[in-house]
Amino acid sequence: MKRLIAAAALACLGTTAFAADPVVGMYKTQPGDEGNFAHVEIYECDGSICGVMRKAFDASGTSIKSDAIGKRMIWDMASKGNGKYSGGKIWAPDRDKVYKSKMKLEGSTLSVSGCVAVICRSQSWTRVK
Repeated sequence: MKRLIAAAALACLGTTAFAADPVVGMYKTQPGDEGNFAHVEIYECDGSICGVMRKAFDASGTSIKSDAIGKRMIWDMASKGNGKYSGGKIWAPDRDKVYKSKMKLEGSTLSVSGCVAVICRSQSWTRVK
């Protein structure tokens, strides 16, 4: 019995605790074409990084209703290390377009960029505390 307990203790010590990806959290987007912005929750999903719009705001910062709340904005994003992510898609609600995208996390700023054919856009999102 003592050997079983010792073996179990060693097995626990040998396991690696999995920490959340550094990009996981809530971010404030830059204003879109109409001046509105959003809070996007980024999380791990099925081995990749995803994001969902959780709140929408008008240009003055007042919370507004939006059909986009709860919609997926980021999917299939893969970590490439050193705060870089690529291979995913980002949906821009202001233009209702899906962009092949990449992201880079530096401190509390997430730079997102994407292209549809030759049309590209980029924004800097700020982590919400």
